[in-house]
Amino acid sequence: MIKVLLANIDKPDQVKIEKYRERGGYKALEKTLAMEQSAVIEEVKASGLRGRGGAGFPTGMKWSFVPRNTGKQTFLLCNADESEPGTFKDRLLMERDPHMMIEGMAIAAYALNCHLAYIYLRGEYEFIAYTIQQALDEAYQAKMLGPSVFGRDYSLDIHLHLGQGAYICGEETSLIESLEGYRGYPRLKPPFPAVSGFLASPTVVNNVETLCAVPWIMLNGAAAYAAMGTEKSKGTKLFSVSGHVARPGTYEVELGYPLMDFINNEAGGVTGKLKAVIPGGSSVPVLTAAECDGVNLDYESLLKAGSMLGSGGMIVFNDSIKMPEVLSVIADFYAHESCGQCTPCREGTGWAAKIMRNLVAGNGKRSDIDLLYKIVDMMEGKTICPLADADVMPIRSFVTKFRAEFEAMCAR
Repeated sequence: MIKVLLANIDKPDQVKIEKYRERGGYKALEKTLAMEQSAVIEEVKASGLRGRGGAGFPTGMKWSFVPRNTGKQTFLLCNADESEPGTFKDRLLMERDPHMMIEGMAIAAYALNCHLAYIYLRGEYEFIAYTIQQALDEAYQAKMLGPSVFGRDYSLDIHLHLGQGAYICGEETSLIESLEGYRGYPRLKPPFPAVSGFLASPTVVNNVETLCAVPWIMLNGAAAYAAMGTEKSKGTKLFSVSGHVARPGTYEVELGYPLMDFINNEAGGVTGKLKAVIPGGSSVPVLTAAECDGVNLDYESLLKAGSMLGSGGMIVFNDSIKMPEVLSVIADFYAHESCGQCTPCREGTGWAAKIMRNLVAGNGKRSDIDLLYKIVDMMEGKTICPLADADVMPIRSFVTKFRAEFEAMCAR
């Protein structure tokens, strides 16, 4: 299996620009700078690359939405605010291969005719900031960034910005608000960032993993990337695996890889008897052990199974786990991270978390379970951003699929 993103991840010197270049680094950027900007966008479109932050929107199409000749500067923002519980793939890329992200950003910026870009790094990832800044400094010294990239008539500056640990800033418009110096509140759309984003200018926000795939695509060709994966889910994907598996960690596989083969072959199998799997981070619906059979790791297969690929944060549970206790932790997280702008989210996440705490403590009533359904119905699809829905999906799926466990915890 071809490794697009993790080919050199185990080499400790990969963080250094000279070693990155010895292994083919920045050749894709050099090749790209000889192309028309529109041709770069078309190449990424043809590759079938979709956003790896969770939404799965086609990357090349997103780039093509940016208007030209508006008289305003175009901005590229790298979303490195990896805050989804269960997800740690971007951390690995930034820690071990930061120049791949920088090269991907430079290629994307050139395609967009962008000359100023930002990396918005999650506050809890402050320890990675030194590694990234060192890589940026090396890129400037080697003229991969600056007033004349690769000696060409193209300039690009990339700045590192550290967030303050707000989950909501992983949402692109909240990220933009935060970067502008305001509180990280999501914006109503339209207008979409591609038209009016950072500083009311055309803006593209891409996830770390998405941008890291771009150099391989430009160097090897869109057809080579599109040959991997499935008809609608092209290429490879990183999955962060935690929970009851023998080998937790981050793995790269082609999209379409069978879920149970992934758990058994890559993650070393389940320790104990499999009970459930969250395939794409805490905000996606849980799958029971029976539902995992026949499911593949791609956007369409997981959607058909009633869940989502999400950010690829896979959490595996064995039968020692009490699902209400897991849901209580998830509900507490979303209640804590709600920005409070929308009433259904601000109130709904708080009430759901309170009910779950009561239930787990043995003080709940059976009527509370039905009340949870009522609360999530009042939250779903009624807020500016998807944080409320991110709470709704696990609550509804956990309670529906493991209701007997919830009823067993009720005092009356």
